[in-house]
Amino acid sequence: MVDLALHIPTDVIDGPTSLAFALIAVLAVGWCTVAARRGLDERLVPLAGLATAFIFAAQMLNFPIAAGVSGHLLGGALAAALLGPWLGALCVTVVIAIQALLFADGAVTALGLNVVNMALIATFTAYGVLALALKVLPRTRWGLGAAVFAAAIVSVVAASAGFVLQFWLGGEEVGQSLGAMAAAILGTHVLVGIGEAVITAGAVTAVAVARPDLVHALRGTPLARPAAQPSKDAA
Repeated sequence: MVDLALHIPTDVIDGPTSLAFALIAVLAVGWCTVAARRGLDERLVPLAGLATAFIFAAQMLNFPIAAGVSGHLLGGALAAALLGPWLGALCVTVVIAIQALLFADGAVTALGLNVVNMALIATFTAYGVLALALKVLPRTRWGLGAAVFAAAIVSVVAASAGFVLQFWLGGEEVGQSLGAMAAAILGTHVLVGIGEAVITAGAVTAVAVARPDLVHALRGTPLARPAAQPSKDAA
């Protein structure tokens, strides 16, 4: 049951609950589309494509967490840090949809459930934690790395909590109490979150070193200003 929080298969959550969350996902993704267009510029388009491709590839790879337990990158914190919450949520949604439709990774009937958990809850939670952390931490590359690390852990746990809520609303019967199942899922996803945090903090810090002006989380800081280009007349 623990791994279901990441990609929910078929027949785990009942039809009415799945349909309700599909509607929530459609409305929320539509709102994200409108909001993302307001801040979209020519620099973000290629970065969004690269981030989507990276998240897609990373989600296909599992890393060991404990005996018999593995996890994979959700990508919400990475997308939020690089692209902001609106465009970031859209990129993760594209990844989840492709995986469900082409690779049967997560049921098509559970697509709305998975989008709500991994694209919406994870991305917006990560963005909120980032915003709060960067008010306390110095807006340096190391401060950014620490903020992203914390945001990734919290976002993964929040996404798994979304599954617990969905299961409480419309899950099939299991041989243990909801409280015991929730404790197992949330506890395990703290470990999954640590793995995600290491990957995400490394990736975002690498981008911040090379092109800090492309990191959404650094907007409005001295680090985000592109380096001055040398004059052609200087020789």
